[in-house]
Amino acid sequence: MPYIGTQPNDVKKNTGLYTPSEILQLTKDGSWGGSLELISSQTVTSMTSAVDFTNVFTDKYDVYFLETKKVQSSVNGYTTGIQFYESGVLESAGVYQYGLQGGRTNGTFSEGRSTSEAHIHIGADTNTNSGNSSNSYTYIYNPTNSSKYTFLTMHATGQYDAVANFRFGGGVLPQASTVDGFRLKSTHSTGQITGEFTLYGVKNIWVT
Repeated sequence: MPYIGTQPNDVKKNTGLYTPSEILQLTKDGSWGGSLELISSQTVTSMTSAVDFTNVFTDKYDVYFLETKKVQSSVNGYTTGIQFYESGVLESAGVYQYGLQGGRTNGTFSEGRSTSEAHIHIGADTNTNSGNSSNSYTYIYNPTNSSKYTFLTMHATGQYDAVANFRFGGGVLPQASTVDGFRLKSTHSTGQITGEFTLYGVKNIWVT
């Protein structure tokens, strides 16, 4: 039978039906499954070639939530890519796989995919025009489980000149390894980015 309250003490039985007030209290306590816990955040205001988040993945979570906001690119028409650190070593070779769908408000649609890319796309197309940017959210799965691949799913929107665009899809680092961090970069080989980047852990129920 499910319980609510602070584990292992101060609990009471629950039939599996939670009232709104119980859900709000569990969410406030950080014990409701799906609650987000802030892990790390960076705001980058000057164009940079790489934004590193190191030693941010632990065994406490199986799933992480990455939010990118107001991302601009130094090269028109390019977006944000992610690479992973395996036990502190950046994997930058063409080993990543991804597939995505995209569309634009001018009525055009596209598909992108690769089995030998040096990163995974997690953003939408943008440029440096005033007010234009890319925004996205990405779920990252099983990064610290050394017996599983590290997967992600992503959704993004962006503005490039006067045309809005969107992308959604997923990708994988097809190597069973311990992933403990990641790098965000432009998908252009010499491009740079700015933006706001925030990582959360997605709590399982009873994680404290």
